Amino acid sequence: MPGFQAASDDGNQSETGAIVGLLERNDSLKFLPRGLTRITRHPLILPVVPWGIATSILSGGRLSDFILFYGLSIYAVAGCFCQDLRITRKEGSVGTVFRPSETVTKQDSAQSTIDGGIRKLDSFYSETSFIPFVAVLDGRQSLSTIAKEFPIIPFLVGIPIGGAIEDQLL
Repeated sequence: MPGFQAASDDGNQSETGAIVGLLERNDSLKFLPRGLTRITRHPLILPVVPWGIATSILSGGRLSDFILFYGLSIYAVAGCFCQDLRITRKEGSVGTVFRPSETVTKQDSAQSTIDGGIRKLDSFYSETSFIPFVAVLDGRQSLSTIAKEFPIIPFLVGIPIGGAIEDQLL
């Protein structure tokens, strides 16, 4: 997942990425564990697992429901595992992480850019965990840091709004 930061004042595209509005894409930020990646390195797809299991049970318990929703859960875990496998094998095929800058013209510079990306990604993987909260349990991450980064105001505002919308629609 790309990271974004405030764009520089000159408005020119930098080495880190394109400028969109007031934000500049900075792929080096994806190497920093923060937010949900402190809990799991796959925060966008792993929530499919409990959702799939709960939905298969709540939808009536028919065999077709179990096959569909448990299948989606298995697919999510397998996808995350395969993504991790590509990293541990150092295939260099995950997103924009290993792509050298287009401004690099020499082969040696391109290789050093790729090697630097691999080292940063190895560091990210050593600081995070596949299974949620394992990095917290074994001391690689701390709950206090996670609590500091948790957006409590949007959470407290969003829950009642979501409940009101659900009450009106259902």
